[in-house]
Amino acid sequence: MNKVETREDNFEEGDNSLKSSVSRRSFLGTSLAVGAGTLGAGLLANAPTARAQQGAPTQGDVDILRFLAAAELIEADLWQQYNELGGIQDDEVPGGTGNPAYTAAVAVLDEDMDQYIHDNTDDEITHAAFLNAYLVSKGRAPVNLNQFRTLPSSRATGARQILRLTNLMQLTVDTSWWTRYRLEDKNPDFGDTFGQAIPGLFAGQFPAIPRNNADLSPPRHLQAIANTAGFHFGFIEQGGTSLYPSLAQRVTDPEVLRILLSLGPTEAMHFQTWHDKAGNAPPLTDPTNGLTFPDLNAPPFGGEQFQTNLIMPEPTIFLRRTFPICSIVRPTNTAGAAMAALNALTADGLFIGQTQAFFTFLTQLAQRADAAQRM
Repeated sequence: MNKVETREDNFEEGDNSLKSSVSRRSFLGTSLAVGAGTLGAGLLANAPTARAQQGAPTQGDVDILRFLAAAELIEADLWQQYNELGGIQDDEVPGGTGNPAYTAAVAVLDEDMDQYIHDNTDDEITHAAFLNAYLVSKGRAPVNLNQFRTLPSSRATGARQILRLTNLMQLTVDTSWWTRYRLEDKNPDFGDTFGQAIPGLFAGQFPAIPRNNADLSPPRHLQAIANTAGFHFGFIEQGGTSLYPSLAQRVTDPEVLRILLSLGPTEAMHFQTWHDKAGNAPPLTDPTNGLTFPDLNAPPFGGEQFQTNLIMPEPTIFLRRTFPICSIVRPTNTAGAAMAALNALTADGLFIGQTQAFFTFLTQLAQRADAAQRM
C-alpha cells in the first residue's frame, strides 16, 4: 500500500454539500496559461462569507486549502504512475517494480531522471498528506478522492494493476510554458498568448507512459513516449508554480498564508528541474503516429524562444506595461485561478474516462477556492 492510500484511507469523505451538476465541457474553457475562468457575480453573491477568527482560518482559507489538497492528490496519483515505471521504488515511494526499457528511454533526457521522478513523487505525496492533516487539525473536512479511483493502469511490466485518478495514456500536452518563460514583452496576465514548443503534442492524444509492453518498441516510439513525459513534467509543475501564489492573494490567516508560501516554491523547484531536462529530449519522429520532436536549437527554432539552455525566467512585463520588466512567475492573476488550473488539467487529457461525479466535485472545490476573499 502506498503513502497516499495509507494516509488518505484514514480521512473522512469530503464535504457532502458539493453536489451540483457541472458539465465536463465547462472545464475546457481557458487554460492556466492565460489565467482566465473568472467567476460570475452570481457565484460570488452566493458564496459563503469568510469570517476571520482569532487564530483560525476563515472559510475562504479552508476552501483554498481543500482545493489545493485535491490538486496535490491528483499530482501524487500521476507522479506515482511515472515512478512505478520510470522512477525508484523504495520505502519512501513504494509501488510498482520499474520498467527497464522505459526507464532507459527517460534517462536519455538525464541519467538521474529516475531519482528526480522519485523525489517529485515523494514531494507531492507529502504535500497532500500535510494539507489534509492541517485541515483535520482545524476541525475541517479533509479531501478524499478514493471514490474517484476508476481509471485503469498501464498494462506494461512494472505498473501496479490498481485503479487511478488520472490518465497518462491520452495526453494533449500544452508546451506553451516553454515560450511563455522566454519572452520579455508578454505575460499571460495581460491576455498574451504563446506558441507551442512541440506543436505536435498539442494537436493529438499521446501516451507519456507505455500503455502495454507493445509500446516498448520500436525504439523511436518508446523514446517519443519518454520525450512526451519530459514535457508533461514541465507542464504539470509550472501549473503548481503559478497556482500557489495566485491563491495566496486570497488568504486571510497568516498561518495558512505561510503554508502556501512554503509549499509553492517547491513546485517552482520542480518546474526548473523539468524545464532543464525537457530540453534534452532528442529530436525524432515517432514511426507509429508521426509525432515529431524538433531540434529546438536549430532553424526554424532556436533563439531566445527555443534555445534549450535558456531555462531561467526571462524578465517580462508585470502589473503594468509601464513598469520596468522583471523576472517573475507567470501567471499569478488571482481571478479564477483555481478553475483555470482545473481547466488546464482537463484539456491536458488527464481526466479522460473520469465520471461526472468527479468533475462535479472538483468544479465545486475550485469555485469555492476562487470565491475566497481576504478579510
